[in-house]
Amino acid sequence: MLKGHPKGLFVLALANMGERFGYYTMLAIFVLFIQAKFGFDKNASSEIFSNFLALVYFLPLLGGIVADRFLGYGKTVIAGVVVMFVGYLLLAMPTGVDTAAKYMMYGALGLISIGTGLFKGNIQALVGNLYDDPKYNSKRDMAFSIFYMCINIGAFFAPSAAGAVYNFFLKRAGLFYEAKIPALAHQLTNGTITPEGLASFKQLAEAQTPGASANLQAFGANYIEKLSEGYNYGFGVACVSLVISILIFALFRKYYKAADVTARQQQKADVASGQTNHVEELSGAETKQRLIALCLVFAVVIFFWMAFHQNGLTLTWFARDYTNSAVGGLTRIGFGLPTMVMMIVAFYGILGFIQAKSNNTKVISAIAFLIGAGGAYAYYVGMPEILTITPEIFQQFNPFFIVILTPVSVAFFSMLNSKDKEPSAPRKIGIGMFIAAFAFIMMAIGSLGLPNPDAIASTGGVSDVLVSPNMLIGTYFMLTIAELFLSPMGLSFVSRVAPPKYKGLMQGGWLAATAIGNKCVAIIGYLWGIELWIMWGVLVVLCIISGTFIFSIMKKLEAVSK
Repeated sequence: MLKGHPKGLFVLALANMGERFGYYTMLAIFVLFIQAKFGFDKNASSEIFSNFLALVYFLPLLGGIVADRFLGYGKTVIAGVVVMFVGYLLLAMPTGVDTAAKYMMYGALGLISIGTGLFKGNIQALVGNLYDDPKYNSKRDMAFSIFYMCINIGAFFAPSAAGAVYNFFLKRAGLFYEAKIPALAHQLTNGTITPEGLASFKQLAEAQTPGASANLQAFGANYIEKLSEGYNYGFGVACVSLVISILIFALFRKYYKAADVTARQQQKADVASGQTNHVEELSGAETKQRLIALCLVFAVVIFFWMAFHQNGLTLTWFARDYTNSAVGGLTRIGFGLPTMVMMIVAFYGILGFIQAKSNNTKVISAIAFLIGAGGAYAYYVGMPEILTITPEIFQQFNPFFIVILTPVSVAFFSMLNSKDKEPSAPRKIGIGMFIAAFAFIMMAIGSLGLPNPDAIASTGGVSDVLVSPNMLIGTYFMLTIAELFLSPMGLSFVSRVAPPKYKGLMQGGWLAATAIGNKCVAIIGYLWGIELWIMWGVLVVLCIISGTFIFSIMKKLEAVSK
């Protein structure tokens, strides 16, 4: 899987992994933060979250133009990291809850969006350029799978890092996380709390601090302040990760330097040296055909990202309000970061042993497996019999499954390729849409009989009827399989099909389509309040329709990708 690739791939993948770790640390707790601190309702939270995600994925279109026409890929990436750092730094600063604090938060989100726009598409374009070399071209799909896996290694550690930081600061203040308290505190402040909610608030306050029920207003304000500060420090993790990312990118530039050339820069270099026809030229008709095909794919993936990025919004709310926070039995193994890391080590030990071509490699792989399996078991038996979890932790399952399933998917598609039966990238995207539909069918079935969110809002918004964490774990597993069929294949498709003069722009176009999908995330957030199975059913229908559409234009897509 890792053999035969240029070293530049690993430099770019590690640099991107650092940036993504910071981003997903922030994203894991962002909606929880704005609702706890500012008391935003579902509509305001959905609007802010979807606007931010939309900008994060739309602005790479601008970043592609900046790189293609002005700065080049490398300089644009560096500029993006600097801008992002300032944004995360502002978000990490504890503030009050007044209008100025809100505008500071909005400004921070704007800077993070702009910085990501300059960074994200262009580092992907650099990866694609590495594989324009005929020596590596056949490994392009596998390269983007590796690159995508590294993104998810960063994302895997992010929720645990965010949770560890904010829980540390809560504990230092003599408090612990309780999902109902922020909502009840805001209801008390604005005068909308019900007698049932007030009784519940008093009980929860006494459990945190004996005697606190005597002055609930003060307790609520203090709890929100300390929880919000914990979230702020969690955002600060992103600043550290960006420093590491830019150091990797700058110090090891020699390994990708040859790929850091736009079509415009290459043409100028060719003219200066007297060379011609270095850049592939396409006819106007062929360029138009490729651009139309790319736009059709972009239209389809809008609905995937609309569904997938519910992980930071409605799926996180479902984890907070409808999922049992007390975990026992074997399920605990999925909520301990050390156990999961050891499971990854054991898995790759087995994988290495199977693929080993020498006895030394087999011995090393066997040792890795024993260390991983033994470590996972040791950590597991040392866990409390009942483990209390917080809602953001579920977001670690998607990247965990990516890290585990990526080599499986690569091996599976390589096997199909050897038999000349591997589906094309567009076909994989269509299959991914149907798998995503199945993931939300699981959510719809699991939500039958649960009270709707509006019915439980007056008592803190947490249901008395709670589902097993395994329901969300299963959903994330299916969404991960869908993502592996769709996202790295989409990146590879764009890299292969984009006309040479529009590579950065088309990478930005892929991300702009993602942005539209992210903006549409809010639509489902607005529906939070109706029957849950109906809400999930909307996503099922949209995924099925978009999957059917891409299969209806399959011949056109496959024609341009050959």
